[in-house]
Amino acid sequence: MSQPSVFDCSVIYLPRIHNRSGNITPIHNSREIPFDVRRIFYLYDIPGGESRGAHAHRRCHQFLVAVSGCFEVLLDDGHTQRLVMLNRPYMGLHIPPGMWASEVNFSSGSVCLVLASELYDEHDYIRNYDDFKSFRTPA
Repeated sequence: MSQPSVFDCSVIYLPRIHNRSGNITPIHNSREIPFDVRRIFYLYDIPGGESRGAHAHRRCHQFLVAVSGCFEVLLDDGHTQRLVMLNRPYMGLHIPPGMWASEVNFSSGSVCLVLASELYDEHDYIRNYDDFKSFRTPA
């Protein structure tokens, strides 16, 4: 099985239910996003211009949404890098396992919602870039 590339990370536009008193965006397992959600968390109170992330997952899929404000996601497959801007609450980024990702350039007051396919497991994380490069290199 081949390793994913930065181009396998998909920007997905989510449905919007418009209402004059505010909009709603529903997300269902394996319908709007390509996996079942087992964990949800969000990042907030991040000073403007700061970065988060800088790791990869062995098994976990993630779907990131800028529910407020904006930030960029720097994707790296070990050969190619790609920068994706997230700045709409109805737009998210699917990051498959085996991809190095860093959330960068947060605007002040941003909130990053993360939907994950797996429960938290420290052993699923690759936090060292050299270890990531080794993980990506076929045996």
